Amino acid sequence: MTGVDSVQTCPFRHDEALEPDPFMTRMRIEAPVARVRMPYGEGECWLVTRYEDVKTVTSDRRFSRAALIGQDFPRITPAPIAQSESINLMDPPALNRVRKLINKAFTTPQVEALRPWTQRAVDELLDTMAKSGAPADIADHLADRLPLMTICELLDVPEADRPQLRQRAMDMMSMNAADRNSAVEAKAWLRAYFSELTAERRRAPGEDLISGLASARIGDEMLDADELAVLAMLLVITGHDTTTYNISNIVYTLLTRPERAAELRARPELLPNALEELLRHIPFRQGVGIPRVALEDVDFDGVVIKAGDTVHVSYLTANRDELAYDRADELDFHREDPAPHMTFGWGSHHCLGAHLARMVLQVSIGTLLTRFPDLRLAVPAEEVRWNTVSIWRYPLALPVTW
Repeated sequence: MTGVDSVQTCPFRHDEALEPDPFMTRMRIEAPVARVRMPYGEGECWLVTRYEDVKTVTSDRRFSRAALIGQDFPRITPAPIAQSESINLMDPPALNRVRKLINKAFTTPQVEALRPWTQRAVDELLDTMAKSGAPADIADHLADRLPLMTICELLDVPEADRPQLRQRAMDMMSMNAADRNSAVEAKAWLRAYFSELTAERRRAPGEDLISGLASARIGDEMLDADELAVLAMLLVITGHDTTTYNISNIVYTLLTRPERAAELRARPELLPNALEELLRHIPFRQGVGIPRVALEDVDFDGVVIKAGDTVHVSYLTANRDELAYDRADELDFHREDPAPHMTFGWGSHHCLGAHLARMVLQVSIGTLLTRFPDLRLAVPAEEVRWNTVSIWRYPLALPVTW
């Protein structure tokens, strides 16, 4: 057993397909509130891995994201990804102000209005894949293209700029120490790009989401120039990253469990619930994300996190917590009243683009299953190659045939 007073050095790397990280699983079972060392940043921190405890850390105002600003906090990437003006490093009530302005511009009806465009884009991408013939790479033909196309359509990002945006976003997410300089440069480049783009939209607004965010008002409140630039940058990066990798991850999971794919083809009405279960089940990233700082002492069943301590949570382990889910490690499309998954985060920092991600996944996965009823892997599952650099877990290529 792991004692609560011991300090664990976490590898925070697990590259075996989409199996849960055994270290993180052991922490959840043996020491759900544990002292750990991260690969980068100063000092030790806490790792919280149980579902209910993760809910507490992510929704209790005794834990602060804003308190991270200016700190070299423990983390899994050589350079911090979040920026000081980012919504990711805000606390209520400042956070509430920005989220209200975003919600005014980035609505569910707006996302639904984009569904027909997304359907046409998926149809065209799959037409191209069909014409190219089997075997074909789902990552190249669909996953690497659709989410970036969709968020850039919503934001009206010029098509010529999109490949470089994609590359810079990938550079930012490296966990390798040798990539620190390129990650810092990518972050600065993206910041400058979106500062210029958002300034243009504020001067000459159009019908896109950036223009909507630039003009959104609640009373006298508006997003300032820095907030708008960083928010647009965040929307592009997170608006395509998670969905890009989850398309490939979901297809891999279904094709290595053909009975589940057959179930969805026979009962397409299950798709929305099935996608929620797939999002819960799949370990979509490495390690942890942005931590919080305890503002006062907080007791977790006798384990006291002291004021000033840095606290990381694991959404991945929370999604597999057997205290929250019956048969937590099983993939079950018929779960009754399950606890909501945490793949899009929790509390005040729940993902702003979750409704967009769900729409893109519904259209892409649903169309793929219908269009290619006998889709299957073109290579043995053990020959699929996985990313070993980024914070994200995904296949570098996913060859399929039909």
